[in-house]
Amino acid sequence: MSDSSTPPPAVPPQNPQQRSGCLTALMVISGIIMLLPGLCALLFGGISVADQGKIDSDIAPLVFLGLVVGIGGVALIWAAIKGRKAPPIRNDR
Repeated sequence: MSDSSTPPPAVPPQNPQQRSGCLTALMVISGIIMLLPGLCALLFGGISVADQGKIDSDIAPLVFLGLVVGIGGVALIWAAIKGRKAPPIRNDR
């Protein structure tokens, strides 16, 4: 006779799938490369403001584009370091 009130053994928790180290490294390197236009935009925009007190209309779109690309680089580095938060895998079936 077996006791049917004994619960089944607990399933050990499974780790969500981790991103490979190679992909993380590529994301960080790409993010650092994308930071360079943002740094140049800050440099040229800062020099333009320091010299004339305003940004020239011919360089303003390039400064804006460089800042947007630099922000994208920061977001890419942040995503690489933060990692992917995948929901836990459930084996209810």
